[in-house]
Amino acid sequence: MTIGTPPPPAPSNTAPPAAVSRITVVGVTADGWPSLPERLRRTVREAEVVLGGRRHLAMLPEVAGQRREAWPSPLRAGLPPLLASLGGARVVALASGDPLVSGIGTTLVDLLGVASVRVEPAVSSVALARARMGWPSERCAVVTLVGRDPRLLLRELAPGHRVLVLSSDAGTPAAVAALLAGAGYGRSVLTVLGDLGAERESRLSGTADEWLASPPGEVSALNVLALELAGPPAHGLVAGLPDDAFENDGQLTRRDLRASALARLAPAPGQHLWDVGAGAGSVGIEWMRAHPTCATTAVEANTERAARVARNAGRLGVPGLRVVTGRAPDALAELPPPDAVFIGGGATRPGVLETCLGALRPGGRLVVHGVTLETETLLADAYRRHGGELTRLAVETTAPIGSFTGWTPARTVTQWSLTVG
Repeated sequence: MTIGTPPPPAPSNTAPPAAVSRITVVGVTADGWPSLPERLRRTVREAEVVLGGRRHLAMLPEVAGQRREAWPSPLRAGLPPLLASLGGARVVALASGDPLVSGIGTTLVDLLGVASVRVEPAVSSVALARARMGWPSERCAVVTLVGRDPRLLLRELAPGHRVLVLSSDAGTPAAVAALLAGAGYGRSVLTVLGDLGAERESRLSGTADEWLASPPGEVSALNVLALELAGPPAHGLVAGLPDDAFENDGQLTRRDLRASALARLAPAPGQHLWDVGAGAGSVGIEWMRAHPTCATTAVEANTERAARVARNAGRLGVPGLRVVTGRAPDALAELPPPDAVFIGGGATRPGVLETCLGALRPGGRLVVHGVTLETETLLADAYRRHGGELTRLAVETTAPIGSFTGWTPARTVTQWSLTVG
C-alpha cells in the first residue's frame, strides 16, 4: 500500500515525439486578448492548433480552420496522446501570466524538452502581487497551492514571515485561513488579490480568524494570497526538531541522533531519500523540510506506523511525502532510485543493506543506525569492506534523582555512514 505521491518526474532530456515539432507557449494576463501585443496576437492567429484552458480559448477571435483543444484531464496523463495527435502542426499553447511559474510551460518542458518549447511570458501574478503589496522579492516566499495540498504552507510558518500563495480557486483563501487558525496563526493577515492586472482587479484583507468568523460573499477564482504571518515561534528548518513535534509510539530517531544522520545524508535540492524502517518518519520529514524540492519515500512494515508517518508529514508541512507499507528489501524493488538512504530499522534483515547500497545513485549517501550487538557487528563488517565513517553516539539528558538532578543515558547508537563513488 502506498500513501502520498511519488517524486515528480525529472525533466526530460530526450527528443520529443516525431509528431511534435515546436510549441510556443504564450502568457496572457487577466485582461485576456486585448492585453497581448500585436506580435503575439499574430502568433496565435497563425497557429494551426491552439491549446489552452476553456477560459483562454473562449477569449480568442474566430480563425477559420484553426483547431482548438482544451487541456485534457488529468493533464499529465492526457498530454502525450494529445501532443502525438498534432501531426507536426504549428502549435500555440495559452497560459496565465508567466507559464513557467506553476504553469503549463513547466509541464511541457518536462515532457518535450527545452528545445521544443518556446515561452513568451506575460507579467506573472507573483510579480503583480509583490507590486500591489510593495514586497521586495527577496523578503517573501512563494508557495503554490495550484492542485496541491494546502498543508504545504505549514512549512513556511514563522512569526513576521511574508508568503505569497498561488491559489487553486476561490476556495483556497478559506482553506488557508482554517489552516492558519488551526496552527495558532489566526492573527495572520490575509490579503486576497483577485484578477491581478485586469480592470476588475479586487482586494480583500483581514485576519485568518476574521475570515473564518465572517467570510466575504464573493472571492475571485483567479487570486493570489498575500500572507503576513503572526503566531507563536514555529519549528525551524535546520535538522533536529524536538521529539514531541512527531506523533510516535517510541519508534523515533531522537533529536540529536537525527541531526547527526541528516548532516551526513546532506539534503540537496531535487534529491530523493529512502527512509527505510521509517518508524515515525522523522528523518524523511526533516529531509523534505530542508528544501521544497526534496522528496522522500518512507518504507514502514507496520500499518499503524505507516499511517502515523503520513499524519506527521502533513502536520509538518510536507504532505507530499510518499509512504510505502511493506518490508524491505522487497518493498524497495519498484521505488525510484535514491540519492540518499537512511536505515533506521531492519538493517540485519537479509538483503536490506546490499539492496540499498546497490540502488544509490553516484555520489549517494547512506546512513545506518543500530542499537543491537547484531547490527553493530554488521556495520563494523560493512565499514571494513566499504570504508566510510563509523561512529558511536551516546546522549545523556538530565532527570530528577530525588531532590537532585542527574544524567540519564539513552541507548548508545552505532552509526555507519558512506558516500558512494
